[in-house]
Amino acid sequence: MSSLVMSANPTIGEHDVARILETLDEELKHCDIYINTRLHTIDSLTCRLDDNELSMHERLKLIFDIGEAYNAYDVDSAMIFYNRGFELATEFGDDSISTRFAIKRATFMPLLLFITDAQHIMDSISGSVVPEGLRAEYFDGQRQMYNYISNFYSNYPEIYREYRNREIESQDSLIKELSKGTPQYRLNHAEHLFYSRKYGIAKNELMSLVSVIDDRNPLYARACHLLSDISNANDDYSGRIYYLALSAISDIKCATLEVSSLQELGRLMYNRNDIRRSYDYLSHALQNAVNCKVALRIIQTSQELPIIENAHKAQIQSFRRRIFIVITILALLLTALFLALRTVRRNNVIQNRMSSKLSEANRVKDVYISQFLNLCSTYMDNINQFNKLVNRKISAGKGDDLLKLTKSGKFVEEQSREFYKIFDDAFLHIYPTFVEDVNKLLLPEKKLEMREGEKLNTDLRILALMRLGIEDTSRIAQMLNYSVYTIYTYRNKFKSRAIDRDNFETHVMSIKSI
Repeated sequence: MSSLVMSANPTIGEHDVARILETLDEELKHCDIYINTRLHTIDSLTCRLDDNELSMHERLKLIFDIGEAYNAYDVDSAMIFYNRGFELATEFGDDSISTRFAIKRATFMPLLLFITDAQHIMDSISGSVVPEGLRAEYFDGQRQMYNYISNFYSNYPEIYREYRNREIESQDSLIKELSKGTPQYRLNHAEHLFYSRKYGIAKNELMSLVSVIDDRNPLYARACHLLSDISNANDDYSGRIYYLALSAISDIKCATLEVSSLQELGRLMYNRNDIRRSYDYLSHALQNAVNCKVALRIIQTSQELPIIENAHKAQIQSFRRRIFIVITILALLLTALFLALRTVRRNNVIQNRMSSKLSEANRVKDVYISQFLNLCSTYMDNINQFNKLVNRKISAGKGDDLLKLTKSGKFVEEQSREFYKIFDDAFLHIYPTFVEDVNKLLLPEKKLEMREGEKLNTDLRILALMRLGIEDTSRIAQMLNYSVYTIYTYRNKFKSRAIDRDNFETHVMSIKSI
């Protein structure tokens, strides 16, 4: 059993949440170890199939065990063995084991989106004629199948409620078949109490259960997830995170890839502004869904891709803010240097020395700003590449609506606007009269008029980049996210508005900084 489970009626605080999240982070680093252990078990079982001395009954049981070993780790492979066992048992004439394989097939087919086929198979197995020893397994499989289907229709309330009610009915039948006091009975009974909104009684039963079962028991993860749902119903935000983390840890230790706890936790981390964990958890959940080949989970987790994208975007924005602070500090230092130069101007020797320093400082300043802009350009290019990568990922997972989102270019447009804002602020810190100085070079009727709240427009940004020494048209086009032809047109248009057309760009390069 886990030593991290709280006592009967604990108050879960931020310290407990921080501790459990650190434990989860450590377990994620070791997930390959648990997976290798599970693969070793599968390999051992599979090798036994080569034994020609196995009786048909032993072979069918072994095939069933292999399917169970693959279950929740690789659903495609599990279904292969369930189908193989069903065909072999049917051919052999073993109705009991044939029914058992059929139940398993119907239970997990919704994960692969074969919803209609799953219901057809389950409906063909009449509960009244299921052998006594399989009735609990039948109703449990039926309950789980309806749970998967209801999750698929989570955005359609009426259909969702219909299948949720069927799940509850199946669970009622299951409870009647289970022996009281067994872990499976206690868990389903607690879940039934939860659906009946008897949260206090359900929580006490679950706390008692998780205190006596091992966290490598699949029932443990399900019980902790239910405790999280109870915490959510009671508006206990810390408890919701705490028990979700416990459920995720149990899933990792069981090498279970068909999960939802880590996905939900990633969304909660994003709401807590814990961007690193949000990105890590959601990315890991998506990778699990892909590796497990569970179409339903891939669709559900793919719906969180905007959060993954926003988390990555927030990391980039944080880095940009730090760069902007450095540029601002540099601008303030240059301003202080200029004021110092005015103070000591009377002395010619000191004046010359300070002028040299100021010239050098301005050169360094231009170099730093140029480097800053190049860095921003690189990041904008990386964001474009990231958009393409997400398109390929979603294409592989058939996430059509998400493909539309990324293909819209909205993400790149937002990044460009953020870049323009940072650039305008940084540049005008160094060249505060830049707009007025450019207007002095233009014909009276051709002067620029800025809109309210506008600092620089596209025309002025092109000139600003030229003033910083970036004169190559293709480079300017890349940085401003325009075509080379558009930049070339803007430059010619400006020359046509200048008082001295032939020397206009030279005059722009002569505009002084602060």
